[in-house]
Amino acid sequence: MIQEVEREDGVSKGRYRIVVDGHEAEMTYSRAGQKLIIIDHTDVPAALRGRKIGKQLVRQAVEDSRREGIMIIPLCPFAKAQIERHTEWQDVLSK
Repeated sequence: MIQEVEREDGVSKGRYRIVVDGHEAEMTYSRAGQKLIIIDHTDVPAALRGRKIGKQLVRQAVEDSRREGIMIIPLCPFAKAQIERHTEWQDVLSK
């Protein structure tokens, strides 16, 4: 089941979030210039695990990055593993 992903985008930091049944999952990022973000943390509460919520957060960041011409450095181990698993997402990785 696909949930709505909300984005809060600030000048230097931002986050993606999904709320399901009162539980919030989030993935945070920092800006490292105009065309680069660093995904630094993903948190999915135990009540939402196994529902591919974290994957949805990463997918949304990848889609937004493509649309906006922004590259990603995934410092968060979860986001890094998701992008490594999905070769079709690797075009947004900063080299």
